[in-house]
Amino acid sequence: MPLEITYEDFMSPEQVRALKDYCRQRAESSSTDGRENPVRDWAILHVALDSGLRVSEICALELRDVLLDPLHAALIVRDGKGGKKRGVKMGTALRDHLAQFMAWKAGVGEPTLNPSPLFVSARGGALTRTAVYRIFRGCADDAGIPDRFSIHSCRHTYASMLYRASSFNLRLVQKQLGHRSIQTTQIYADVLNEDALVAVENLPQ
Repeated sequence: MPLEITYEDFMSPEQVRALKDYCRQRAESSSTDGRENPVRDWAILHVALDSGLRVSEICALELRDVLLDPLHAALIVRDGKGGKKRGVKMGTALRDHLAQFMAWKAGVGEPTLNPSPLFVSARGGALTRTAVYRIFRGCADDAGIPDRFSIHSCRHTYASMLYRASSFNLRLVQKQLGHRSIQTTQIYADVLNEDALVAVENLPQ
């Protein structure tokens, strides 16, 4: 079934900023109580917003999948859709955040040896997709993000921002998202067609 998205599937830059600011401030001012983990939750949502990983890929991340080399910072997806492996490049902000998060994990006694999940539940195992959905929605509600958005909206939002930031490099977006076919990625180009905006602005008044 072809991917169907419209502008309502993308968070605006202002909404992304509001969600990040809320999660960052919550992590800085709160402590883990066993049920809530603001430090972990901020790291999860930062990964979702700045890498575009699928929810299942976020849940499957292990410590070994985080490469923090300044010249080659990346997240390794070992079993993406269709069993495909890929590397997803990270920007400096996410790389530095994950370096701090890894240090925090060691400081609170979470496992730091491979193979261990990057994001750990209260029971000590990897988080489930349902848990990540709930984490997103709880933070989004508190940050004033509309109900129509879910954790998967982070992937669409990342794709839209990357497409624009890369000067409309569709092939780059395809590789980062792990789409098998460029036709799947093309939907973002169709929705974000700048020519359409110019055209409607030039309609006779």
